[in-house]
Amino acid sequence: MTMVWVIYDIVEDKTRNKVAKVCLNKGLYRVQKSVFLGTLNANQRDSLSLECEVLIDPEVDSVYVFPMDDASFKKVKLLGQAFDKKLVKDEVLAMFF
Repeated sequence: MTMVWVIYDIVEDKTRNKVAKVCLNKGLYRVQKSVFLGTLNANQRDSLSLECEVLIDPEVDSVYVFPMDDASFKKVKLLGQAFDKKLVKDEVLAMFF
């Protein structure tokens, strides 16, 4: 399992909501409105990418799936209001603090 960030910029609300649902269904945690974080294996990452690819319009939308090893994740710096506290669950906060 690898830590994964999913970050997207999607024009249509309906598509944006569908991509968010895919992320949640994969067990990712929402850390900001268009940012998800969690652990996935390679097959799950591929599945997530394929599901999102079918949903988005590649002419105007973008979805980034960033795998991150543990050593790099531990070097992440949070500045300011790093998380939307209304969206973030305690499990995600525990990863950082």
